[in-house]
Amino acid sequence: MSKIKTYRGLLTDGVQQKINLKIEIKDNCPLNNFTPCKKFDCAWFTQIRGTHPQTGEEIDEYGCAIAMLPLLLIENSRQSSQAGAAIESFRNEMVKANNLSNLLKLKKK
Repeated sequence: MSKIKTYRGLLTDGVQQKINLKIEIKDNCPLNNFTPCKKFDCAWFTQIRGTHPQTGEEIDEYGCAIAMLPLLLIENSRQSSQAGAAIESFRNEMVKANNLSNLLKLKKK
């Protein structure tokens, strides 16, 4: 499997240049002494479906679960951040409601 990555970088004279790098990924198993991957004969070879957390494009591919860990960790981190933001928003609403309730109780007295 080879992937072409595009990078933008500044050269030493300050000119920005677009560079295409072709990255050859070897299909070796880190769990089996870096021998060639057994693909569907391996329990770690799984199908991943969803949205790529960095590009937003749909993913539906088979691959090594160990090799997919960085991608899955990024997605897990993103989901945790969203959950934290939702909890904080809920907390803020509850504080407002509690303050309003306390004010109403004080006015009744």
